[in-house]
Amino acid sequence: MSHVQLFITCLADTFRPQTGEAVVNVLRRLGTQVSFPQQQTCCGQPAFNAGLRAEARRLAENTIRVFEADPAPVVAPSGSCIAMLKQGYPELFADDPSWRERAVALAARSFEFSEYLVDVLGVTDVGARWDGPLTYHASCHLTRHLGVERQPLALLRAVRGAALLELPEARDCCGFGGVFSVEHPEVSAEMLKRKLTNFESLPGEPTLVVADTGCIMHLQGGLRRQGKSPARVVHLAEVLDSH
Repeated sequence: MSHVQLFITCLADTFRPQTGEAVVNVLRRLGTQVSFPQQQTCCGQPAFNAGLRAEARRLAENTIRVFEADPAPVVAPSGSCIAMLKQGYPELFADDPSWRERAVALAARSFEFSEYLVDVLGVTDVGARWDGPLTYHASCHLTRHLGVERQPLALLRAVRGAALLELPEARDCCGFGGVFSVEHPEVSAEMLKRKLTNFESLPGEPTLVVADTGCIMHLQGGLRRQGKSPARVVHLAEVLDSH
């Protein structure tokens, strides 16, 4: 039996625990044991992106200590946080060879959820079923920083009962971008408006599937302000856990 450590991420832990539950359910059905290190906290990405390197480093050191206690792979339902572990940490510790070595070692065994399923376990069909059409928004960190694009689509194409519709301009940012949406709210709002317009242009009122909780919350908030159902936006893991 394979074994992984779940890195739940701040947003999923606080706002969408059902995403973490879905990840665990899918992995267990595939014969993977999942452990959850209780000492995990934020990966430090918000501080890192805001230029607060000392604060980010303290959080990064804790994350490395927590997850290096077990040699099992680290899996997270977030391309954004995995990008921080794989790319941000080596940069953050560039001037400290000892910590950088530990950061690189952690990065080498850290995976976004869909990446782990497809590239490590070699699975695309997890036995999921979803009644109704689906469409997929390719979040920025997952697509551009990690190069994970075919994996979520391969998993969604194997979902029984669901037609997968192509979202117009699927690779365009939804406008969240973490601190970007706070520092540039007007630009963020226009990007969100364009994303939702493309989503609403699709026939059959599909469900919008996303692999990052930050993007989900941003898109759900936009739909809610328009008087529409935020339930139409879900995490990939929740679709894969449906059967």
